Amino acid sequence: MSTAGSFNTSDVRSWQQPQADTSSEINFAKPYVAPPRLPLGLNFLDIDHSANIRVKAFASNITNNAFKVSVDSWGDSKLYSGGVSWLELAPANLEYQCGQFATTDDHPWDKPQPETSRRINFDRPFVTPPKVVAFINELDMSKDYNWRVTTTTTDIDATGFTIHINTWSDSVLYSATAAWIAYPEDRKYVVSGSANVTEVRPWTTNQLDNSKHVSFAGADFWKAPSVFMALNTLDIDHKANLRLKVYPSDVTKDGMTWHADSWSDTVLYNAGLSYICLV
Repeated sequence: MSTAGSFNTSDVRSWQQPQADTSSEINFAKPYVAPPRLPLGLNFLDIDHSANIRVKAFASNITNNAFKVSVDSWGDSKLYSGGVSWLELAPANLEYQCGQFATTDDHPWDKPQPETSRRINFDRPFVTPPKVVAFINELDMSKDYNWRVTTTTTDIDATGFTIHINTWSDSVLYSATAAWIAYPEDRKYVVSGSANVTEVRPWTTNQLDNSKHVSFAGADFWKAPSVFMALNTLDIDHKANLRLKVYPSDVTKDGMTWHADSWSDTVLYNAGLSYICLV
């Protein structure tokens, strides 16, 4: 059995009191027989544009009963708010595999490059090519150019896949980390996928609120599922603060609506999200 959870820094402090380290102790609804795996991704960002964009989300001190979730920044970055979503994978739930890849696994942060990829081999091969969902949980980008980053997967087969963390144009991506979750493709009680703002409007149109309905047709849901949702893409103008949030609404056993929104004077060209819905 797996379930999704989320945390926002505003749960423990005001956005008007930014700080580099923000964390909270999270208690599991029921104790596990052993510490679960906790893949997690960013779902909310509000960061000042006057310094480089530096943010990371991670779990630590994981036990059978609880863990510590953190959304941190470093250097002179000013993190007003940050949010994270995670999936609790029970120790016995071996049909799910997960991991993460950082660009610094390939090259140093001070030698940025626009494209980075790595072949990921599963610990245990699947019978058929699985579903693979990827998302971002750490970013370090220059303040002097628009913030553009995306993570994707290609060449998925039963033994592994290739993960990509890319930027484009004049953006400078010092480093980024993408996490991933893979599971058997024939599961009727799981729906996953990705969505992008360009599904509802051109990237050239600055629109702060963006949403679309997703159908769960074909899934064997008998109730509204638990939803994990995190960022996989962003393209935002650097002249105003980076403000972006992705979240679901109107979740039923038949479908949901995803949202990728910004606010205030932020110029949101594009955003993408990954999701896993399960009961």
